[in-house]
Amino acid sequence: MKPSASIQRLGLNHGRYLGEAIDIHQVLHDTIKSGVEQGWHQESMLDTESYSLLALHRKSTAAHRRVYISSGIHGDEPAGPLAMRQLVTENVWPERTDIWLCPCLNPTGFPLNQRENNAGLDLNRQYLQPEADEIRAHVRWLGNQPTFDVAICLHEDWESNGFYVYELNPENGRSHAEKIIRRVSEVCPIDMSPEIEGREAHGGIVRPSVDPRSRPQWPEAFYLLAHKTRLSYTMEAPSDFPLEIRVAALMAGVRVVLSELGEIRK
Repeated sequence: MKPSASIQRLGLNHGRYLGEAIDIHQVLHDTIKSGVEQGWHQESMLDTESYSLLALHRKSTAAHRRVYISSGIHGDEPAGPLAMRQLVTENVWPERTDIWLCPCLNPTGFPLNQRENNAGLDLNRQYLQPEADEIRAHVRWLGNQPTFDVAICLHEDWESNGFYVYELNPENGRSHAEKIIRRVSEVCPIDMSPEIEGREAHGGIVRPSVDPRSRPQWPEAFYLLAHKTRLSYTMEAPSDFPLEIRVAALMAGVRVVLSELGEIRK
């Protein structure tokens, strides 16, 4: 029996996420501080009186790969920013790889423990016609970045029976989805439902339509696919399970993709 098979749902979520909240300001402070101390470049996308939208960039010598990772676009999904903090703290990345991190795209939603920002907008539905200041700033920032070999978006699903992953791979390039599922299954249950979020799924993998007309409200992953990459993974941890399990699941998924890019620096 796999270790994850004995992990049980907490039964906390009813109609929405009702689990643990995090101090997002402290988490971001820790992440940025750790990154800067290790030589990452801090970039500001937006500064207001109440919050800042920040990014980190790790530039490698002789880099020939580019990776983008984001988290925290929904304020009721704490595992993503926590996983990001741990990844930055551990500082284990592929050689010859430039990495861009957006550790929290919705800093005003987390204090409210709600999906939307403090203006009531779902930021992950803003990327076709942005209205929110956060997404306008994010799109401007992305416009100044190069294209990425792969993009990873860290999420949670309060209704899910287990971890699952969306893969957008329109040119049928090398897929990492099956390896992600195998590795994550060692630490977290996988959602084996034949349909997830209204889309056909196979063994915890969802490969939705990549036709832009199929989504009148673009999520971040669609914008990235249209403008910045031809391969993206949206990883969904099951948020009715223990928080440490969700963090471990997201970290395991990210590590699979990074390891597929080449030898990990020790």
